[in-house]
Amino acid sequence: MPARALTAGPQLVVADLHLRFGGVVALAGASLAVQHGELAAIIGPNGAGKTSLLNTISGLYRPQRGRVDFEGRSLVGYPPHHVARLGIARTFQNLGLFRGLSVLDNLLLGRHLHLRTGLLTGGLYWGPARKDEIAHRGLVEEILLFLDLQHVRDQVVGTLAYGVQKRVELGRALAQAPRLLLLDEPMAGMNVQEKEDMARFVLAVNQTRRVTVLMIEHDMGVVMHLSQRIHVLDFGRTIAAGTPEQVGRDPRVIRAYLGQEVA
Repeated sequence: MPARALTAGPQLVVADLHLRFGGVVALAGASLAVQHGELAAIIGPNGAGKTSLLNTISGLYRPQRGRVDFEGRSLVGYPPHHVARLGIARTFQNLGLFRGLSVLDNLLLGRHLHLRTGLLTGGLYWGPARKDEIAHRGLVEEILLFLDLQHVRDQVVGTLAYGVQKRVELGRALAQAPRLLLLDEPMAGMNVQEKEDMARFVLAVNQTRRVTVLMIEHDMGVVMHLSQRIHVLDFGRTIAAGTPEQVGRDPRVIRAYLGQEVA
């Protein structure tokens, strides 16, 4: 994949992050930096702290120590809805969709944080409220087309194939108009064709829509093909970071995946 010109300076900085739940250590000094426009991946053995790291960035968890800065602003202590308003969206390892609603309604919920009308104008559905809804629906229709979901736009999400539901969740995150997109195992549980489709969409989100992507993914073929930079976690700490080629031959990474103790 050809290199792309990136804006100078990191968009996201995580430094010396520590997170503990009672006697369980989830993060023990995790650090990473993601550049503007980058497509980066987080890898590591099961239990390495990958999802805990995304949960901390997105405000679901509050660390005991460390920094999380997004575009120069600290995120530590802010709740998830505030983090979302700053321009960070995410998907989940286990689908977080409203299974009884249609695809269209799920994506429209992603626009909720951008609503500008109040209770009175929204109730009257006139003037600004009507214009607001038309604009939001137009953006959602464009995302449905982008992700090839227009043919299922009115179907109930719970009736769709798993791979399509994962795409719907990606669409709902895109509806937030994020500058940074966090993906937690976007291709987990998919067959080969579904993985190829999702990989293509993730790449298009990054290259065409110019959204920075930080993803957790276990399929190393996907990681090596898509990522510009890979961050490796083991036992809650960062043990390596670099290009796919650098990480692939790093002995610390090899030992961690083989289950041997890292020096």
